[in-house]
Order: sequence, then C-alpha cells, then structure tokens
Amino acid sequence: MGTDHVGSAETEGMVIHWAGFYDWIMTVMFLGREARFRRRMLDAADLQPGQHVLDVGCGTGTLAVAAAIVVGDDGRVFGVDPAGEMIARARRKAEEAGADVELDVAAVESLPYPDGCMDVVISTLVFHHLTRRLQGLAVAEMRRVLLPGGRLVVIDFGGARQIGRLTAHATAV
Repeated sequence: MGTDHVGSAETEGMVIHWAGFYDWIMTVMFLGREARFRRRMLDAADLQPGQHVLDVGCGTGTLAVAAAIVVGDDGRVFGVDPAGEMIARARRKAEEAGADVELDVAAVESLPYPDGCMDVVISTLVFHHLTRRLQGLAVAEMRRVLLPGGRLVVIDFGGARQIGRLTAHATAV
C-alpha cells in the first residue's frame, strides 16, 4: 500500500477532506450502528469469496475493509476516493485490520482500472455529492469496469425521484 502522504484527484464532485471527523460523523449519524449499516450494504452486494470488488468513494475504508474479509484471500478489494486524506486513513485502517485492500486516489469520472475487471462495484453515500451530469459519468465508468453479468450496487440518500434519475442514467449508458 502507498504512503500516508497522498494528494487529491481532480473531480467535478464534492470532495471531503476531513477524514478524522468523517468517522465520528458516521458514528453519530448511524447512532453507533454503522457496522450494522455496512453489513447490510455488503449483504445487498451479495459478495462471494474470490470476487474482485471495487468500492467507489470508499472514504475512510470501513466498507472496503469489511468487503476484504468477505471475499477472502482468493478475492481482491479495491477502493477509490478523490481525497488523499481519506485514502491515507483507509490505508491505516486496512493495515490495522490486516486486510488486503488496494486503495487509490481517483475521481469517480475516471476510474484507474481496465474494462471488465470487477465482479462487483459498490458505491455508498457518494451520489448525493455529485451533480446529475457527474452521476451519469460515474455510472458509465462503474459499468465500464464491471465484468459482463457483474453487479453495480449504489446506496445513498434520497427518495424515489433521485433513484429514478439514477436508474435513467444506468439504462442510458
């Protein structure tokens, strides 16, 4: 894994630079039940041992580390976030957990992976930070890196109207 000094990626989306505060906010927002929330996300993604998984907008790496445990030694987990501070904290978490997670600074509109290399792409609590145009670019990039028959799981805030917009992007790309 890389060093703790990591730059940030250029992106059209909102970038959160307060990694230490972010984990605290997640604890407060989920009333201390963030682990349960993350478990439900992994259940929705239906991860299996040996799969290659990409966590887009991985933040401080909590979900990516949990995913690495599920896919096991035969699988691979990758995480990207545009904020270098988030990636540095995610790397420390992965190291402390003994999880093999490859973490990179990258923008959602330019994922640094070849076409068709991931079984599952997950993105949680990211899309509300993106403009509608950027949501479309993000979905196109996520679909690009998925293997045929792969799964894209996006979990975020919003109601049916926002989900409808995201679905429109998914079917239009």
